Amino acid sequence: MTFLDEAHTLDHWKIDRSNPYLERLQFGGMMACREAGYHLLFELLNAEAENAEAILSSTLSALNPDGAILTPPISDNRKILEILVRMGTPFARLSATQNDVACLSITMDERAGAHEATMHLTGLGHKRIGFIAGTPGLTSSRARQDGYIDAMRESDVPVDPTTMLESEYTYEGGKASGRALLSLSKPPTAIFAANDEMALGVIHAASELGVEIPRDLSIVGFCDFPASRYSQPTLTTVRQPVGDMAAQAAQRLIAHAAAKTTQELNATLAISHAFVVRNSTSRPKES
Repeated sequence: MTFLDEAHTLDHWKIDRSNPYLERLQFGGMMACREAGYHLLFELLNAEAENAEAILSSTLSALNPDGAILTPPISDNRKILEILVRMGTPFARLSATQNDVACLSITMDERAGAHEATMHLTGLGHKRIGFIAGTPGLTSSRARQDGYIDAMRESDVPVDPTTMLESEYTYEGGKASGRALLSLSKPPTAIFAANDEMALGVIHAASELGVEIPRDLSIVGFCDFPASRYSQPTLTTVRQPVGDMAAQAAQRLIAHAAAKTTQELNATLAISHAFVVRNSTSRPKES
């Protein structure tokens, strides 16, 4: 069973927007379960609701799953973790911070991915690099921002607070932030957006302002969702292995169900990212 954050999932559905993260998660987990003769169920959960504990307890009691996969931000919700432990439901956490709860954690080093993306831009010679952080409060948002700052400092490039903005992980947020950055008296020559949707928003904002990519502005995203391969220009980005993470979680939970031991669950598995260079980045014009 996989628990999805209710608010984020329904927000996409209400405006008829696809959710590439969810699609990769579903197929990665479902294929792993199918190969082992299992079925994967998906449930929406509002972890902040007053009756969240009652709803979760009722769901687990009714369905009695062999295991649960927790996605962000649920995977970092201490209350939910404690309920699962109390009810004896094995679980795996995706993209979560470390804590003292014994469980399976499947991670990608998002800070390292953001560091590599930013180093790509500094390596091209960019000295003024804007950054658009993702949804406040999410572990991924903080990790990607930290990776950006790490790389800027390592490259001896000043971190200018005026070129660091915060947005939701949406196209609209990226477009608004991109327009704001490009309207500065001294706009950046490159922008790193913390996910691909925001990066696509920046590309469209640049087009409306007559800013040519990558001649006038380089753009990097994060996730490598399918749209990044078909944008104009195609998007340089960090590939996040969401499907592999879900598959690993499912496989470990299935192994636990078969062996009835805790060995498969008391571990942290790191799945490697990849950096994909496409056509949205180049050396700055003045170079």
